[in-house]
Amino acid sequence: MVKPPLDALDWTPAKQPDRTPLVGTTVRLEPIDLERHARPLFAASHQDGAGELLFRYLPYGPFAGIGDFKTWLEQRAASADPLFFCVTDAATGSPQGMAAFMRMAPEHGVIEIGHIWFSPSLQRTRQATEAIYLMARHAFDELGYRRLEWKCDALNESSRRAAERFGFTFEGVFRQHLVVKGHNRDTAWFSILDGEWPPIRAAFEAWLAPENFDESGAQGRSLGEIRAGLVGC
Repeated sequence: MVKPPLDALDWTPAKQPDRTPLVGTTVRLEPIDLERHARPLFAASHQDGAGELLFRYLPYGPFAGIGDFKTWLEQRAASADPLFFCVTDAATGSPQGMAAFMRMAPEHGVIEIGHIWFSPSLQRTRQATEAIYLMARHAFDELGYRRLEWKCDALNESSRRAAERFGFTFEGVFRQHLVVKGHNRDTAWFSILDGEWPPIRAAFEAWLAPENFDESGAQGRSLGEIRAGLVGC
């Protein structure tokens, strides 16, 4: 018996991201600039012993001093995959964290957001959520990717909660996936597909809207609540 041919996809391979800044209302993602970003990024990530927790699940850091950090950051600035961005406050221009596009496969339409670390002052803020939204929107709407991935150490509960809050679907755990800092890492995998993106995008935009926040900056409805109320989510 002859098997029917597989349906061909009606799509064009995605584009490779470049170093164009991603600009939002409260946050701006900029390509790494060693002179402008190194010292404030080091201070934001290492003050009051924050580095121990911030870099716990990452394959690098915390750093012994600004010299070690600048050497590391210089290498990141030269990298095309991962392609690193500095997360800065749109109002003050203050560098507050980093994130990257990585493991890019434009021919398959697959890209990952990773190397995410936000300073304590950026974590759990409107700016942090907008940074992820800008990267997801860029991947799907401007570059044409079919699949956006999020991976983290399976023990990293805060990263797993963040992925689900942002609308990523948990796909499972790859056991003994990596060796990180001399320890085994099981990796939790999450994804958003292009067909799932429109309502997720709408939820992001509704949550980020100024009317969802009071004068003190407290949210009205949560991102999960908004997304759950949308058809198809």
